[in-house]
Amino acid sequence: MPLYNRLKEYRARLNVNQQEFGAMVGTSRQTISQIERGDYSPSVTLALKIAAVCEARVEDIFEYRE
Repeated sequence: MPLYNRLKEYRARLNVNQQEFGAMVGTSRQTISQIERGDYSPSVTLALKIAAVCEARVEDIFEYRE
C-alpha cells in the first residue's frame, strides 16, 4: 500500500495506548493497530479526526507514495 504514516509517533506524543486513541477518534484498537502497521488506509473522515486529535495536519501524519 502506498500510504505511509507516522501515527504511532503522534500517538506516543499524546502518551496514550491504541485502545485509548481509538476511543478518542471513534474507532477500535484493532483499526488503529492496522493503520499503524500500514495494513489499512483510513477513510478521509477518520484521517481528519486523527489529525484533529493529534493537533496536526493530515499530511503531517499520512503520506502517499507511488
